[in-house]
Amino acid sequence: MIYQIDKVMRDVRVALDLNVNSRQLFKTADVDTLTLDEIIRSKIVDAVRTVEMQAETYLLDSGHNFADAVYWNDLCSGWILLPDDFMRLIVFKMSDWERSVYSAINETDDEYIQMGSRFKGIRGTAQKPVCAVVTRPEGRALEFWSCKSEDATIEKAVYLPVPEIREDGIEICERCYRSSIYMAGALVAQALGANDAGQNLVETSKALMI
Repeated sequence: MIYQIDKVMRDVRVALDLNVNSRQLFKTADVDTLTLDEIIRSKIVDAVRTVEMQAETYLLDSGHNFADAVYWNDLCSGWILLPDDFMRLIVFKMSDWERSVYSAINETDDEYIQMGSRFKGIRGTAQKPVCAVVTRPEGRALEFWSCKSEDATIEKAVYLPVPEIREDGIEICERCYRSSIYMAGALVAQALGANDAGQNLVETSKALMI
């Protein structure tokens, strides 16, 4: 859902004022070159990204579709280029899989090493597929294991993009909105030296991720 940045900033101010008076923030920090509104605006993207990366899948919106072409590897495994603004996977499924994948491993995980086995049964299978977000010479990609055959096609491929302020609006998952507001307030408070208030706001943000 797209939220106007003015509304987001106003809601962050409310969250801050419930925990520590805005004037007190100015007394505890050097803000000669930045107004409070400028500081709030500068923390919104980081707050949304932090919350949406931590949130359970059921809290996320429907996301954006990706994947135009499949590039096949051995034993019916393959990979797909990811969009430049990819942040996290929401769901991925090939047409001959029996279940969808909702989270991806990465190249540093022990499980990723197993995916390189020459024995297909040790890799992900159509019954228990595995996806990994990796860096290839072509760019960031989603590798998957494995299909029953190379006739399989992409059934579902949905991702959550990196948040960005565009034309005075920002896309935030609706059920992550309140948590993002309190996280932004926490980042502002911590930036201005109100660490106790900031930690309280972090805890409130986490409590709202349900």
